[in-house]
Amino acid sequence: MVCVTEDTFGNTVNPLTKKEVPIRRFTITNDRRMSMQLITYGATITSLKIPDSHGMVDDIALGFDNIEGYLTANNPYIGCTVGRVCSRVANGSFILDGKKYEVTKNFLGKHMLHGGQHGFSKVIWEVDCVRPDGVVFKFTSPDGHEGFPGEVVATATYTITEDNCMRFCLEATTNKPTPVNMTNHAYFNLAGHNAGKQGMAEHIVKIKADCITDMDEETVPNGEIISLDNHLLDLRKLTNVGEGLRKIAGIAKGYDHNYVLKYTPGCIEKQAKAFHPPSGRCMEISSNQPCMHFYTAHNMPDLEKQKGRKKQKTPQPMINGKGHSLYEKHGSFCMETHWYPDAVNHENFPSIILNPGEKYQHVCIFRFGVYDPSCERRGSGFCD
Repeated sequence: MVCVTEDTFGNTVNPLTKKEVPIRRFTITNDRRMSMQLITYGATITSLKIPDSHGMVDDIALGFDNIEGYLTANNPYIGCTVGRVCSRVANGSFILDGKKYEVTKNFLGKHMLHGGQHGFSKVIWEVDCVRPDGVVFKFTSPDGHEGFPGEVVATATYTITEDNCMRFCLEATTNKPTPVNMTNHAYFNLAGHNAGKQGMAEHIVKIKADCITDMDEETVPNGEIISLDNHLLDLRKLTNVGEGLRKIAGIAKGYDHNYVLKYTPGCIEKQAKAFHPPSGRCMEISSNQPCMHFYTAHNMPDLEKQKGRKKQKTPQPMINGKGHSLYEKHGSFCMETHWYPDAVNHENFPSIILNPGEKYQHVCIFRFGVYDPSCERRGSGFCD
């Protein structure tokens, strides 16, 4: 049986209304000792607890103990719902129906990142309804919000199941043509949210993608598609993350790439998996989206460098997570499903323009269990 309870997570000022509001928190649990917590700020996942193969329950999602943590300038979008458009919008502009739109340039002073200064991740969502198995959040993005045209009404439904699946469904409608491409930006470490780079290096991952979208030196898509045949970034076979990071060190700071998935329009398909052999925890991701951004948190503070022989002249601010944890470079990962990044500026990418009368819908399912290698040989994934 799934149960939902509510409490508060502090107070903050709504960036759009400038009024102080309480932050509501919801805890969703099932009988198999899985639980998830979410807050109305950014429709954010703050905790995700999963048992391992020995029955030990641990929190595998990075987060903060209070609302103040989520408000810090160096919070790297931990756990939040991202929109109106996730990832990059090159040069903070795009042309739609012959008109040029200028949007917020909050990345390197010239590009948009994850919806802008006060995108979906940094606003207060309403609670549309509390379901028996989860919560439906709602946010109305006004015409002109962060420079985008049209009023968009978005909902974010987060639920868990009795068999340890976490599901989110992101939906949107609009009254004017406008780009929409939403995702969730949870950071995971199946060894435990505070297991750091040592626990992260033990993970095994697999992503069903034959190619990636290429990008420039500023990590902005350039419109090119790169085949993964004989490529160091190929993750079609089970790959140890620690070994993979060492192999790609000459070409990248870490995994921070948009994988173009094997995709059937209108279908929810298994697209990736990650597992942690010491704990036995395994996660399978299924979605109806054509892309997945795999990121191993290389922009987080390098604790070894900050504490080591060569201290940085201007140390990067620490990210103080739950339980006094220090979150670090290559200590967690994101698997963000969505449409092609910067699609508004590349005609060869599928369109992300939502029109009046249409509904945007993004469904993603994270199934948690215990990894069984024999299932991999049978092609059936993991067993629990």
